[in-house]
Amino acid sequence: MTTPSPTADTGAELLPIATPARTRAALRTLIRPDRGLALTGIGILVAATAVGLLVQPLLGRIVDIVADGRPAGDLTLPVVLLVAVAVVQGLTTTLGLTRIARLGETVLARLRERFVERALNLPADRLERAGAGDLTARVTGDVARVAEAVRSALPEMARSVLAILLTLGALALLDVRFLLAALLAVPVQLLTARWYVRRALTLYADQRVANGAQQQQLLETIGGAVTVRGHRLEEQHTERSAARSRKAVDLTMRSVNLVLGFYGRLHIAEYIGLAAVLIAGFWLVRDGAVSIGTATAAALYFHSLFGPVNAALVLLDDAQSAAAGLARLVGVTDLAEQPEPAAGKPEAGKAADGKPEAGEAEAGMAAAGKAAPASVPRQRSASSEAAVTVHAVSHAYGPGRPVLHEVSLTLEPGEHVALVGTSGAGKSTLARIVAGVQQPTSGTVTAPAGTGEHPVVLVTQEVHVFTGTLADDLRLALPDATDADLRTALATVHALDWAEALPDGLATVVGEGGHRLDPARAQQLALARLVLADPALAVLDEATAEAGSAGARVLERSAEAALAGRTALIVAHRLTQAVAADRVVVLEAGRVVESGPHDELRDADGPYAALWRAWSGSRTTAPHP
Repeated sequence: MTTPSPTADTGAELLPIATPARTRAALRTLIRPDRGLALTGIGILVAATAVGLLVQPLLGRIVDIVADGRPAGDLTLPVVLLVAVAVVQGLTTTLGLTRIARLGETVLARLRERFVERALNLPADRLERAGAGDLTARVTGDVARVAEAVRSALPEMARSVLAILLTLGALALLDVRFLLAALLAVPVQLLTARWYVRRALTLYADQRVANGAQQQQLLETIGGAVTVRGHRLEEQHTERSAARSRKAVDLTMRSVNLVLGFYGRLHIAEYIGLAAVLIAGFWLVRDGAVSIGTATAAALYFHSLFGPVNAALVLLDDAQSAAAGLARLVGVTDLAEQPEPAAGKPEAGKAADGKPEAGEAEAGMAAAGKAAPASVPRQRSASSEAAVTVHAVSHAYGPGRPVLHEVSLTLEPGEHVALVGTSGAGKSTLARIVAGVQQPTSGTVTAPAGTGEHPVVLVTQEVHVFTGTLADDLRLALPDATDADLRTALATVHALDWAEALPDGLATVVGEGGHRLDPARAQQLALARLVLADPALAVLDEATAEAGSAGARVLERSAEAALAGRTALIVAHRLTQAVAADRVVVLEAGRVVESGPHDELRDADGPYAALWRAWSGSRTTAPHP
């Protein structure tokens, strides 16, 4: 379970946070594959701690030898044993901590992989509502907090807890009255821990939210710097960033004060316990119940508890911070999980097969070989049925913000359908729903079964060039593709000439820090990935819009070649794409108002004819249909 999505002062609907019970369950799931490693590591640490407990009795033995005035030779055996204890404890502690650290790193890697996988599969509209800052804070700050706890707090906590338990047992073996005296410190320590935990979890969760809001503001300000300067909004944005930074700093200072109060209370517990053990030793030695050496060992035992007790309680700071971060990570992984209904029994608004579909949203990830979740419920159609059927699909981005109204649409196998309409008509929303990267509010989509790994691929106008060689970027769509396959795909979209003209050809490093590809070439790269993925259905959402007028014709030719022989839904940025399509569907205010071939709709003097006249009239030379 997750808690309702909190709302930052940005107005965004933040991603949810898992409840403590759900977080613990997720942690158990992450550890389960490595239970053997965990048990072995803990067992070795128990042995190391038990060996270390021999130090205090040996020191007590030395005190008794000296107090009794025995010969110096009697000290040889205790001293040799002390050296042996130190060596054995050092070796076993190192081995045990190494295994615990390996366990932590393995679990952390598993958590990171699951988080990244789930985050990439989140519906696009859900991420838009949350804002980039919230997800960025989780994938950076929260992962870092958990990683720090795994690498430092987890091994130290394990060793400290074992040392506390075994040392208390050793005190009882010396004399149960020493144990009772030592336990006088426990009430203060428990009250301190309770006082701290009740305040820390909420405080650290608020810190994470504040940091996310701060990052969101910085991202918006930096990303829109040109607009901010153009409208002379520098002062307002600076003040917003400063306000959110002040809130984050205020929460940080509150956490510092909380930790200082925590330490102060722990020192009081130490003084109470040590004084009680020393007083008990004095009375027991005076009554002849124990020797001076035994009383010394008891005092040393309690003094040795200072380290592990304080470490365990202090590590609550790291544990609470890590727990808050882990809850935010688990909240994302749970949000992305979509339960599959029983086969053959679609629920309302859900089809029988809820398995993931691929999509190349934002960065071409589906064509890159990373399947995005079919947030929209979808069914597999037989080859004799229509390639795509959209039935009564509606969608709203929030209460009172409807975008689509019971849209129904059918694409026949091999048919190319162009979606046209004014801005805000719902074209991109419908395209993303058909591609399976966004879930509709209601309605169903029946998609083609296809024969490859990627039945559906979406290519948008926002294409990402991944860092690496050009060949690696292409192989994201088909990992086992040969160089000949890559060249064939590039040639299909008319990109082979410029690709081979790069400094190192297919081995040229592109993306961040590499050879820069202009928008037209980046889009051709995405289309080449589409060819390699070979989907049954291709969805193009204004995939030629970013090229500008100069590259538009080249990209339209590339897109036409990439779509040859497959069913396609095209959000047409330029109406030349509508001319080339088999059928044109006109959306207006989220409803289908016209559907038919270009010539028929142009001559019908309806909404499409008005769009055509406005578009062709804005050009120096109207294109010939």
